[in-house]
Amino acid sequence: MRGELPPSQLTLHETDALTFDFAKLGEGLRAVGNLPYNISSPLLFHLESFADRLSDVHVMLQKEVVARMTAGPATPDYGRLTVMLQATFRMTRLFVIPPGAFRPVPKVDSAFVRLVPLGAAKPAIKDNALFARIVAAAFGQRRKTLRNALASICNEGPMRALGIDPGARGETLAVSDYVRLANALAQAT
Repeated sequence: MRGELPPSQLTLHETDALTFDFAKLGEGLRAVGNLPYNISSPLLFHLESFADRLSDVHVMLQKEVVARMTAGPATPDYGRLTVMLQATFRMTRLFVIPPGAFRPVPKVDSAFVRLVPLGAAKPAIKDNALFARIVAAAFGQRRKTLRNALASICNEGPMRALGIDPGARGETLAVSDYVRLANALAQAT
């Protein structure tokens, strides 16, 4: 494309997308791409930090990754990726792309997903680092109860005060439950 369009019509940034400062590009950004499967989660987390500048994101990923992104609580695909992204974006799987659509043919199905920043509907998270730490701990060992998974962060008291069962597993909590817990703990410190 570089040779096809003049610099006044196209600015090409050749850089590492995992470290690129998308804020340099302004606001109302639309990110579109076929993400490398091996860096899809880190790249989505990086884009999440620029959600206030994004209009939307349309990406093709491995079908299983999109299933995890769009999963609901208490389902096998629900996990850390789900909670972290759903706290920032409304996501819709648009369609599945079969392996036969590519040459060479991959061994996996792909899916195209739309991520739209929640904007004013985004939950107010008082301490993003604490929120991320709680979510990571809750899903670090999926079979652990919240009581055990979050033991290094809090005791059962704050969970019980919020009506969250310490004997539950991380995949049973809604995104809003993680936000409430993180905010309660942030306020207590």
